Amino acid sequence: MAASHVGRAAPPLWLLALITVSGTLAMHMFVPALPVAARDLGASVAAMQMTISLYILGVAGGQLVYGPLSDALGRRPMLIVGLSLYVVASVAAALAPQVHALIAARLFQALGGCAGLALGRAIVRDTAPVDEAVRHLALINLMMMAGPGFAPLLGSGFSATLGWRSIFIVLAVLGAITLACTWRLLPETGKPTGTLNLASLGRDYTALLGSRLFLGFSLGGACSTTSIYGFISAAPYIVTSELHRPLHEAGIYLALVMVGIALGNILTRQLIRHVPIARLMIIGNAISLVGAGSFLALALLGQLTVILMLATAIPFALGAGVASPAALTKSISVDPHRVGSASGLYGCGQMIVGAICTAVVGLGQGAAWVAGSVMLGCALLGQLGFLTALATERRLKK
Repeated sequence: MAASHVGRAAPPLWLLALITVSGTLAMHMFVPALPVAARDLGASVAAMQMTISLYILGVAGGQLVYGPLSDALGRRPMLIVGLSLYVVASVAAALAPQVHALIAARLFQALGGCAGLALGRAIVRDTAPVDEAVRHLALINLMMMAGPGFAPLLGSGFSATLGWRSIFIVLAVLGAITLACTWRLLPETGKPTGTLNLASLGRDYTALLGSRLFLGFSLGGACSTTSIYGFISAAPYIVTSELHRPLHEAGIYLALVMVGIALGNILTRQLIRHVPIARLMIIGNAISLVGAGSFLALALLGQLTVILMLATAIPFALGAGVASPAALTKSISVDPHRVGSASGLYGCGQMIVGAICTAVVGLGQGAAWVAGSVMLGCALLGQLGFLTALATERRLKK
């Protein structure tokens, strides 16, 4: 069942990209500055890691709130609330006198920044039919995935030249610009019901979690998108310990892998005009499967080199760039009355999968084969999710 888009004004796509990028930049931009900030605040490594862990948890949990609130009260007001919180929390983080204040500010920064992740997707689905939504969501997905790849490079530069607090000033300024543009240019795109209670919230999530369609598409989408977080977190160790290259090269290689996702998103924007959305998901994830399987085989055989790492990781990323926008569109289109809730639940699932992949990679000895195992396992699980959902969809249409 498709949602109606008649009479809903579409905001400029660049604004939706700007809304999305704020939260993703803040997630990883602070990572390179952790040692410097720890020394400045007299904090332990474990305490500083909490500024990252709680941010991820805040992004995951916050999306569960913004989705249904936007269904009830509207996309525009909830986005303005979220961006306002993000700006205030960014300033608080920049001024934090000690680590506990910084941890608290980071949590509120996540709770504000995740509004763009959850509601940007819902706004696209409000205003575009399925094929057009895939094209727009490909760009939104690129913004989300660009954060882990490029934000550390930006964070390193600001921290080295202006100090670690400058990172949060930059984020606050970016958030303020986004808030101003949202206030001036973003119309209300949803059809808010005006009512919200815990019972209806529970019914929304129960219905979505009980839907094989939603579970299959969202599981596949999460596995095809944020499973690459495992490779990102392992890359510095692979580059230095196993490939015996200097650490600064890791950022270059990660940037090249992120280009693979960008190419996949660009391909999706073009191919959706000619290729059915279901086929895009399956073919895209199959490319990721081949890339992950080849990466793992080379790691296990001890034959991994810089060239071969890129030759297998980039196709993995390209396949994710093809499959994930299609999966996201199918996930949030399952129930036209619960687009916001579906978007929030989908985003939460992405963050959970990303956090699990990052944690698992850190448990094993031998970063390359562990990262390869995570990548291959997620690709297989994602393909299973897609096939299950598509089979269910075919049965329902009979």
